[in-house]
Amino acid sequence: MTQQPPVSGTSRMSRTSRTEQPRPAPSAPASTSSPPSPPSAPPVLAAPRPLAEHRLWPRTFHDRLTTPLPGLAATVRFAREGAVRPGPEGLADIPRLPYAPGPLPRVDARTVAVTWAGHASWVVRIGGLTVLTDPVWSRRILGTPARITPVGVPWSALPRVDAVVISHNHYDHLDAPTLRRLPRDTPVFVPAGLARWFHRRRFTRVTDLDWWEAAELGGVRFDFVPAHHWSKRSLTDTCRTLWGGWVLTDPDGQRVYFAGDTGYGHWFTRIGRRYPGIDLALLPIGAYDPRWWLRDVHCDPEEAVRAARDLGARRMAPMHWGTFVLSAEPVLEPLTRVRAAWHRAGLPREHLWDLAVGGSQVLGPA
Repeated sequence: MTQQPPVSGTSRMSRTSRTEQPRPAPSAPASTSSPPSPPSAPPVLAAPRPLAEHRLWPRTFHDRLTTPLPGLAATVRFAREGAVRPGPEGLADIPRLPYAPGPLPRVDARTVAVTWAGHASWVVRIGGLTVLTDPVWSRRILGTPARITPVGVPWSALPRVDAVVISHNHYDHLDAPTLRRLPRDTPVFVPAGLARWFHRRRFTRVTDLDWWEAAELGGVRFDFVPAHHWSKRSLTDTCRTLWGGWVLTDPDGQRVYFAGDTGYGHWFTRIGRRYPGIDLALLPIGAYDPRWWLRDVHCDPEEAVRAARDLGARRMAPMHWGTFVLSAEPVLEPLTRVRAAWHRAGLPREHLWDLAVGGSQVLGPA
């Protein structure tokens, strides 16, 4: 949902998490005779943590913000001039939004397939598992009009859900009515501090992770990675839980990156370096206007294409558009802009998986 942008600060790991953050190498004395240094190897990945581990976390994650939360002056400006919805001309294209639900593709344990249910909700089939990302099957969420395209996958058409990943606690990514549909023993992977929310709802297999930490389920690795965003679900819990994205890696090494909700910034290069060979990046392209208000927390389409290149991703699938009206850009503009940006970047057209809501794509075995 459209939220206020996120206080600058250096990252500080939690009391119980000591995962090493990449640091610049110390400077060496200049020497004209020294050979050039070889390319640095990717950082060693952390060993998977136990599933459903009980963790103690800091009271706040404000130190993870990469931009300041808006102050009084910005809030007054937004109240005076900020538009939060498109005008009539920007809504006129709602009937043209791509919506093409179909059956989920058949897959085996070595095939990766993705189906876009709308917004940031994907059905990811990987390593023999069915994984839901930020599942929102509700018709409306708090503070926004009803969805403008139906859910692309009927709940009744889903196979057994083997796992759920959550990027952060904003209402358009953490939807309680949808999650109530799941068995309470469904494995759930969430940001640091968010397990409490699930435990209060009697979920029993909840794993919360810090940035650069991982867990493993059924041979599939779930790595939690940083994002340029923030968290808030009530008036008193700003940044009390972490936010981020997920890298899913199957036993054959095929990788899907789910960005969740994020602005553009340095984390994409860091993620690509740590997880080389990302086969598909699910990246947000909507909810970006007015830009001065939202640039720190939401990519625009051009930034999403740039992020895909920073990641070294072979393919990109856009998301976070065409489902809920969260900001002021015309409803069809994210799609036309991302296609144009992809073309300008000289990238293969077939590697932009600009799916309709309900559409699917299959990535064959490695």
